[in-house]
Amino acid sequence: MSARALSGIRVVDAATLAAGPLVATWLGEFGAEVIKVEQPGGGDPLRQWGAQRDGVGLMWKSLGRNKKSVTLDLRKEAGRELLRELARGADVLVVNFRPSTLAKWGFDYESLAAENPGLVLVHVTGFGSGGPNSDRPGFGTLGEAMSGFAHLTGEPDGPPTLPSFMLADGVAALNATYAVMMALYHRDVHGGGGQLIDINLIEPLARLIEQSVLTYDQLGTIPGRTGNRWEISAPRNTYRTKDGRWLAMSGSAPTIAKRALRAIGRPELTEDPRFAEAQQRLRNAAEIDRLMAEWIAERTLEDAMAVFERAEVAAAPVYDAGQLLADPQLRARETYVDVPDPDLGSMRVQGPVPRMSATPGRVEHLGAAVGEHNDEVYGGLLGLSEDRLRQLRAEGVI
Repeated sequence: MSARALSGIRVVDAATLAAGPLVATWLGEFGAEVIKVEQPGGGDPLRQWGAQRDGVGLMWKSLGRNKKSVTLDLRKEAGRELLRELARGADVLVVNFRPSTLAKWGFDYESLAAENPGLVLVHVTGFGSGGPNSDRPGFGTLGEAMSGFAHLTGEPDGPPTLPSFMLADGVAALNATYAVMMALYHRDVHGGGGQLIDINLIEPLARLIEQSVLTYDQLGTIPGRTGNRWEISAPRNTYRTKDGRWLAMSGSAPTIAKRALRAIGRPELTEDPRFAEAQQRLRNAAEIDRLMAEWIAERTLEDAMAVFERAEVAAAPVYDAGQLLADPQLRARETYVDVPDPDLGSMRVQGPVPRMSATPGRVEHLGAAVGEHNDEVYGGLLGLSEDRLRQLRAEGVI
């Protein structure tokens, strides 16, 4: 069996919906023991989120991979005390309570660190702790709006456009995951203690589109929507082919842009000052875009891609989900794995993204039933007696 990079690390995932649980999912793929805390009855709202098959949430099945599910009613003091007990033996605790709730329930970092000095607490909120909005509820949609992403996305004469997937949550979770690894490194290699990781849904995504802030700060201008074009690259767009498919292209590097012009039979433009020099080419991006669109529109996707691949132009087909699964490159890499599941029979999910040669990640199982591991965790890990477990069930705590 392959070594697991995070073997021996225990993560308690007491967050709901996307960003916080995603952190625990990614840690669990590389060997961390993840205990997922859910509300008795319905469990994490993510179970009812998005597409369902026979009442089973498909996103939950993937995001709940490799996790042990236990139930706790955190609105009851007995439930909160059990979570504190789990936190005493954890390396990482992930929560998304509002800051006021965190303090009221005694899950602020100072209180938890007093009993477990090595604990890394990941606190995910909509707006971040501190500031006038810190206690407001927030979802990824708000982060996508307030980060500046929606302002930049869409056609120039159209409305700001929101993504149809959990972009802000995903970007926040990626930031929080590498922060967890830095915190564990600081603790375990440098001999430091645990620490608080304060992450929100606005700042990580805003960091990716910082260029608009830099432009405003230094030039006093506010970039607007440009559709699929981008003011720093030409050609750059999606183009419709003769057979009704779509092709995407990027000319971010000058050498690639010149290859694209040669590929469509316009080599003379690579010597034309309007198109040969990077800044001039950007000023004439509309003309390049028109030439590309006309050339591609006269060819099928297969024919256009054959030309661009021979010329080593950065171009690619625009895939839907079925085409993504059928792509020979991704199939060769086994990007999607078929995982057995008691509810669905089996399900294809994307495997761990980083490919590590010595300590690879893996999907051991998909999302568990609500409270499936109550006895294992509360009885085995915490050592609660069967009588105590029966009492907690009767009181609705678990």
